[in-house]
Amino acid sequence: MSLTLSPVDSFRSLWRRGAPVLALAPMQDVTTLPFIRLVHRYGGADYYVTEYFRVHASSRPEKDILRCVDENSTGRPMLAQMIGNDIPALIRTAQVLAQHPVAGIDLNLGCPAPVVYRKCAGGGLLREPERVDMILGKLREAITIPFTVKTRLGFASAEEFEKLLPIFARHGLDMLTVHGRTVADGYGGVVRYDLIAAAAAAMPCPVVANGNIFSPADAERVLQQTRARGLMLGRGAIRNPWLFRQIRERLAGQAVTLPTGREVLAYLHALDEALSTPDVSEACQVQALKKFSNQVGLGLPGAEAFLHDSRRARTRAEFFRICADHLDHEQPLALVPHH
Repeated sequence: MSLTLSPVDSFRSLWRRGAPVLALAPMQDVTTLPFIRLVHRYGGADYYVTEYFRVHASSRPEKDILRCVDENSTGRPMLAQMIGNDIPALIRTAQVLAQHPVAGIDLNLGCPAPVVYRKCAGGGLLREPERVDMILGKLREAITIPFTVKTRLGFASAEEFEKLLPIFARHGLDMLTVHGRTVADGYGGVVRYDLIAAAAAAMPCPVVANGNIFSPADAERVLQQTRARGLMLGRGAIRNPWLFRQIRERLAGQAVTLPTGREVLAYLHALDEALSTPDVSEACQVQALKKFSNQVGLGLPGAEAFLHDSRRARTRAEFFRICADHLDHEQPLALVPHH
């Protein structure tokens, strides 16, 4: 899709087509502008979401995150995500962000990091449904472009979703993304696709399913189980940036194209190149790279050996020698975690 349309119109047009809409999940310290640009080279999402802008009484939108909006060269719409609980500050920030080429404003109600939820932000707000109700109402009144929410099922129990869902339904949201776990679950436990299905049936807006979508088969199954209008991919897209293309192939009834070991190795080199900054030491850069290679490694045959060796590398040369030992081949790789 070309942004000959405005970002807002481009985002709205996604929901008028027949195909499921695919999104890259916002992941703090991962979905930077260089990473988004890199993922897009492999097929990419239908829309992207920034890392969250931290909002409080004296905050201003972080310039490095704002670059994702102002320098978005993907040709796909970009939502700006906020996190916080101060209503006047959230309204002020949304109005500032709307002056940039954003496709919409997204509110984070799902971040499970203790440093966030202890401040009653992100997933922490789900402990206070009445406060969520008030925040959504005030933001909906103030935001004239698409307003969306990314949530979890509740804070401690999935049973909390029964009380949250009517709140989401009454505020004229343009989209609701549901990660089918509670905040307490973190990234473990069972993903409740049945509750995402309940949201898809109840909400007057499109619902996007999020959680444990690691393969084209997962994507097809989750769409069938939930009847969601779209899918959001997080860790699966770090491990396998080809996943967006593969899902489209599967849904179109085509053969799914798997990358070879050498193509995965080239992806790791491309990550290093995209994420390198001149003022960061080699040791720190290698450590940063391991955040991504740890995800890739989980999808490799012999994952334990790869992870053991790569995590001990201290230099680029050592790191990529280990990667080559495991990936310098032409065998196709599904890049799905082995359980």
